[in-house]
Amino acid sequence: MSVAAVVVTHGPNPDLENCLAALSPQVDELVVVANLPTQLDLPDSAKLIENERPAGFSTNVNRGFRETSAEFIVVANPDTDPAPDTVAILRDFAAARPNCGIAGPQLRYPDGTWQPSRRRFPTVSGTLVRRTPLRYLRRPFERQRDHYLLDERPTEPVQADWMLAAFLLLRREMLDELGGFDEQFRLYGEDIELCYRAAKAGWERWYVPQAQVTHSYAAEIDRKLLTRRTLWQWRGIVRFVWKHPERLRAL
Repeated sequence: MSVAAVVVTHGPNPDLENCLAALSPQVDELVVVANLPTQLDLPDSAKLIENERPAGFSTNVNRGFRETSAEFIVVANPDTDPAPDTVAILRDFAAARPNCGIAGPQLRYPDGTWQPSRRRFPTVSGTLVRRTPLRYLRRPFERQRDHYLLDERPTEPVQADWMLAAFLLLRREMLDELGGFDEQFRLYGEDIELCYRAAKAGWERWYVPQAQVTHSYAAEIDRKLLTRRTLWQWRGIVRFVWKHPERLRAL
């Protein structure tokens, strides 16, 4: 089964060249969506799409999807560096399971330490602690171990609620059924919402730790509380609750 990859970049990125060099030999199609016009040195096999004006992450990824035809599509952040066998491991795993709509690798920080990319669907109380000044009192990363699944480090594939969209393999059939990412999410939360819709539609989401990806992970919204990215985060939270009000019961 063929695999395409879509990478969205927002301008010059020191990690992009390594990301594309690692991805290019692993996929059948490679699309780079430049959210801002910029000079990029791309592999010969890559197709470049340049926006006339900036768009949200979901819009850019969906645009990249439409330029591909493969059965599976990898969405990858420019700050990711997949191991040489990562895409093949995820593809073969998903291909053997017709209900697997999403497969995610094990993410690691550049120093090699484990990164908690497999997480539980958010709750009301947990979101308030993580995304308000309560974070300075409650230290969510330490106190919400169940949300981040910090005490679970599986060495074999396990199902997941959702996984970070820094690097995911997605089945085209599922994307066609669900309509791709919700383009009302500018940035943040679109991965949670896609996984939630996938779950409601009966698609499985699997964490496959044998596939490994290095992820630099800037995590701006975790370091700074009041930025425009915080507003995008809360816009995504409101959008999620508006679409899925039943999650308000998840305290």
